[in-house]
Amino acid sequence: MRKALFSGIGIVALIAGIFWVANGHMFAQDGTQFTYAGDTDAPDFPAGLDWINVSQPLTMADLKGKIVLLDFWTYGCVNCMHIIPELKQLETEFGDNLIVVGVHSAKFENEGQTDNIRNIVQRYGVVHPVVNDSDFVVWQTYGVQAWPTLVLIDPLGKIVGGRAGEGVYDVFQPILTTMVEEYGTANLLDATPLTQLAPEQAVAAPSALSYPGKVLADPAGNRLFISDTSHNRIVVADLDTFANVQVIGTGDAGLTDGSYSEAQFNQPQGLAIDGDNLFVADTVNHAVRKIDLAAQAVSTVTGTGKQAANYPPLAGNAPLLDLSSPWDVVFTDGVLYIAMAGSHQLWRIDLATDRVEPYAGTGGEGLTDGPLAEAELSQPSGLATDGTILYFADAEDSGIRAASLDPDGEVMTIVGTGLFDFGDVDGVGDEVRLEHALGVTIGPDGMLYVADTYNNKIKMINPQTRASVTFAGTGEPGLVDGKLLEAQFYEPGGINYADGKLYVADTNNHAIRVIDLASQTVSTVVFPDTTTLVPSNDAALTLDPNENPYALQNPVIELEAQTIAPGQGELVFAIEIPEGYKLNTLAPFTAETASTTTMEVPAESQDYRQIEPELPVSLPVNFVEGTDVVSTDFTVYWCEAVNETLCFVDRMTIQVPVTIDTTATNHAVVMSYILVPPTVQNGFK
Repeated sequence: MRKALFSGIGIVALIAGIFWVANGHMFAQDGTQFTYAGDTDAPDFPAGLDWINVSQPLTMADLKGKIVLLDFWTYGCVNCMHIIPELKQLETEFGDNLIVVGVHSAKFENEGQTDNIRNIVQRYGVVHPVVNDSDFVVWQTYGVQAWPTLVLIDPLGKIVGGRAGEGVYDVFQPILTTMVEEYGTANLLDATPLTQLAPEQAVAAPSALSYPGKVLADPAGNRLFISDTSHNRIVVADLDTFANVQVIGTGDAGLTDGSYSEAQFNQPQGLAIDGDNLFVADTVNHAVRKIDLAAQAVSTVTGTGKQAANYPPLAGNAPLLDLSSPWDVVFTDGVLYIAMAGSHQLWRIDLATDRVEPYAGTGGEGLTDGPLAEAELSQPSGLATDGTILYFADAEDSGIRAASLDPDGEVMTIVGTGLFDFGDVDGVGDEVRLEHALGVTIGPDGMLYVADTYNNKIKMINPQTRASVTFAGTGEPGLVDGKLLEAQFYEPGGINYADGKLYVADTNNHAIRVIDLASQTVSTVVFPDTTTLVPSNDAALTLDPNENPYALQNPVIELEAQTIAPGQGELVFAIEIPEGYKLNTLAPFTAETASTTTMEVPAESQDYRQIEPELPVSLPVNFVEGTDVVSTDFTVYWCEAVNETLCFVDRMTIQVPVTIDTTATNHAVVMSYILVPPTVQNGFK
């Protein structure tokens, strides 16, 4: 969770703590009792602010009759990016009863520009209204103190409360369920679509790339690899001619292994090569993927598709581990190193043993040098190595830092002084200022070349003297080739050196740029034939608010096979809640089960919903001889038994292979599962 530069002492300083008015029955002005209701009017949005995704600025009067979530965010904050899928899931589930309004309160100067916010909104498929609060007026009015923070407003325009940090779906889903039921019953909800809503669509780029995040040159194989990030795919072309283009991935967001035409990625970023194995930091999938270039097949090295619930994530065996927004990868000496932006750490995968573990950083966000395990990092997003030192772009402290590849070594800072020290200042050591640099590479002379992202420049840094100079770019956003200091870039996110040239992923220009060190010029990659690059279904160009490519997927739990006798029997939901916890008293325990060829489920039992049922739950069913797989989709809301403000939601699909046989004596299919409390960050820190 990102702390703010401003403390804010506005009208809603009451939310500056752990969310909530939990289970506190409140009353509307007409005396109607609601579980969640406010008694303070939500301040209106100031006039004169820029808005995105609406035809005209919104007012609180426009939002009466809607449940409103104000999402205070800034687009360089990885924690803010983490909750986009959760917000999309809430918007999908609650439809026009819920309006999310993004309040973009920029940390970095560059983030305060409306056009830059528009780019990120289009890049991540955000279709709800977004207001540019660059001067922190709305932020201070609401007394917000951290990114991200959500403020909940009831349909009468009253502030219910607020919460800072990630894990918003688990907290808000049962609350919104209760509010929709109660305010709907009272005829206080207006489910008609918001007429001002007008999602903006990205414009197709001439190169047919969409917000490429990283680029990798492979002279040995004469290959150029591009993370075509917002197209959810990897592009490969000849390094010398940019011809013979291949596309890896369908373009649809997902986590699917298989052939080039079957595989799916979700906002891929960093790339690393080892012979014919290309490793990919599949950022929004929280996974690391491997592309076998010889076999033309994609597999998953580590990551389950779920963001790690523990902070920091736990070490373990590669196939079974949850990660948190891996942003870049680099390979050396049999080990793949990962810039784990979401947990503010560097990680490593020993490819011989499949062991995945933290390498540097405590998981706390900050700029602290020292022994690897004691250092603090801030959203590392770019990696490079000379085989002895691991250099990394530490985006949120606008720093370039180094970690020894000796396990007994340390983390050192080359440039950068703190989370809120940024700018565009050349010089030496602590006088240097970058702004949210995302990429770093090593040149032939040992110099570091940095994608100084928010300054729209390429910087050159001497790691020994700590001297930094502007190498290319005027600093103004644009797409201009030519001499180094006359060229223009637009939020370049990746950079890679090979054979006398720097290859730059010029993200907001939807382009790959080439800097020739000999001629001191900048050019733009032109693909001789872009036919292969044109997506058949370009998600970046057609944003459908009813489609949610980031929808949270239920984990599938496969139990051991069971043998059941035919005839009347039971389906048993043996869900265990750990000691010290209980079912949520406001949201239903749900279990959805369809009939199969071997198990007939009565219609009234196929969609089981009950608040606080006595567990285990048993439902009557009829078994027919044969073999099949019985599958049930569960949603379980549960809370701490004492501190009821800390609540969770578990969604899972449990599958049981069954054989119905006349020799069996068992008459019940039992679905067993023990809930495990996640680690949740709650409140302001």
